[in-house]
Amino acid sequence: MPLLRSRPTREPEHPVLDHRSRRTGRITQCRLGRLILEARNSREAYAERFPAHKIHKEALGVRLAARMTTMSTLAFYTRVWCTFFENALQRELQFRGNFVTTLFTRGFWFVMQLALFDLIYRKVPMINDWSRADYFGFMATVMIVNSLVEMFFMPNCAQFSELIRTGNLDFALVKPIDTQFLISFEKMDLAMISQVAFGVGLLVYSLITTQHVPSAASILLYGLLILSATAFFYSVMVILACTSLFFGRNQSLIDFWFYITVFARYPSTIYSGSPTGEVIRFIFSYILPILLVMTVPARVIMDLPVVPSALTLLVAVTGVVSVVLSRVVFRWSLRFYRSASS
Repeated sequence: MPLLRSRPTREPEHPVLDHRSRRTGRITQCRLGRLILEARNSREAYAERFPAHKIHKEALGVRLAARMTTMSTLAFYTRVWCTFFENALQRELQFRGNFVTTLFTRGFWFVMQLALFDLIYRKVPMINDWSRADYFGFMATVMIVNSLVEMFFMPNCAQFSELIRTGNLDFALVKPIDTQFLISFEKMDLAMISQVAFGVGLLVYSLITTQHVPSAASILLYGLLILSATAFFYSVMVILACTSLFFGRNQSLIDFWFYITVFARYPSTIYSGSPTGEVIRFIFSYILPILLVMTVPARVIMDLPVVPSALTLLVAVTGVVSVVLSRVVFRWSLRFYRSASS
């Protein structure tokens, strides 16, 4: 009876696919590090020896793998967001009465706001440097930003405290997706698109009244500033929602978000002229810049001077910085979360 030969203990000089690797088309984990080093030195020669479809993507090099990972991650989150949007659209189609009710209530509020300021401008032709048409352009900007925030982020941030209180945040944390992304976009109130339409229509009316035709650059800049303002208000909502991790429930703090946004319904220059107004203007323009992110886009699209001109860049930077800050606060706050099972 022939003796069984033991397997050699010395590793071969070249990478060899074991039996399981041949079936799956991947190289064993113990030799992956050596393959990566070899691929770095001579990727072309290595690709000729081993077909790309039989090699793990890390063997092609760290840079290529990083690019592939970034692109695949972006595509993954895009598909997830589209799925959320599709689910929200299906809910709106199932409950059409809710859409009609929202359309009626928002339309009623829209008409009342227009009637109020139309009465005011019948008595005075200008409020500081804002004419009737210019102010309607500002009102349209406020409506567009608020509707975007309430459409995409308000339902999720308002529910965040309930996820913590009931322990359902555990299910969000264990899912293979970024937790902040999941909590921010899982639900959408697409009925608010009616307010977006009202705002865009009012903006077009204001431009026609002033007989101003904005350039393509102004329209593009206006769109970027609108996105920056939306990002800023989203960040404020996320930071307020994170307080639920310490207080349990923070419904009053969510209401506080509505209270502070009341100041954003009016241009920053309206608050000038008195010591109290100047203090309010400074606080909500440079410390919590809700006036700044609303006023500057409206002045850009209505062709009003922005003094100083650096405020336009400041609004764009504010949107980026606020999102980064909300990200840091969110991740830091999760450290204090006590799971429902703990």
